[in-house]
Amino acid sequence: MSQAGDFAYAAWPDIAEAAGRGALAVLAVGACEQHGAHLPLTTDTDLALGVSRRIAAALEGVVLPPIAYGDAWNNEAFAGTLSLSPDTLRAVLCDIGRGVQRIGFSGLIVINGHFGNREPIALAARALVGGGLPVVHLDYPHLEKLAGEICDSEPAGPGFYHADEVETAMMLALRPEAVDMSLAAPEYPDFPPTFGIEPMQLRDFVATGVFGDPRPATAAKGEALIAGIVAESLRLIGLWRARHAI
Repeated sequence: MSQAGDFAYAAWPDIAEAAGRGALAVLAVGACEQHGAHLPLTTDTDLALGVSRRIAAALEGVVLPPIAYGDAWNNEAFAGTLSLSPDTLRAVLCDIGRGVQRIGFSGLIVINGHFGNREPIALAARALVGGGLPVVHLDYPHLEKLAGEICDSEPAGPGFYHADEVETAMMLALRPEAVDMSLAAPEYPDFPPTFGIEPMQLRDFVATGVFGDPRPATAAKGEALIAGIVAESLRLIGLWRARHAI
């Protein structure tokens, strides 16, 4: 098995060997949803997988095939968005987690790349932990702090990063061939006063699907953001491993 323990390069004996030495499994959970005109629909999956691969390489773990769909209901008014219900995503995560446990991995690390996935991931983790599998789930820790230090544009809202400088920079670092900066354009929508406390479609108040200004993004900024996310993720994973002696 090569490419930092990636399932995409593995045969079953490779996985048996990794599980036998107590390796951790790392699962990226993304989404298939609009990210403006300049980024691909797979942005959330691409970013979560890129971060997951770096974490797995540092831990000598195994990167599972990513979950490329998520709960993206609030972007369904844009063409191209394909969404799973929260119950479906939770069930998929539980099934994968049970497989990870059956194979013999020592624990499961979930790297989430999409805000709408948080609740289904948390519920699945609760069920899996109840079944005896150690699980930790991370949502790009320290991202808001890192964005404030590294990026030049203002976020559209506190902790809200979508098709903006942050995500565009990270994509330029991980998958630059999929980014068309000639189409990058800013939009700072007016959030409805009840945003976050009732369900709503984002297209009701944003025209392009962009929240912020992607134009200042560079690959160097993306690398710095990813490095910071990975470093903090590894710190938290270390605390989790110590707690469970894995």
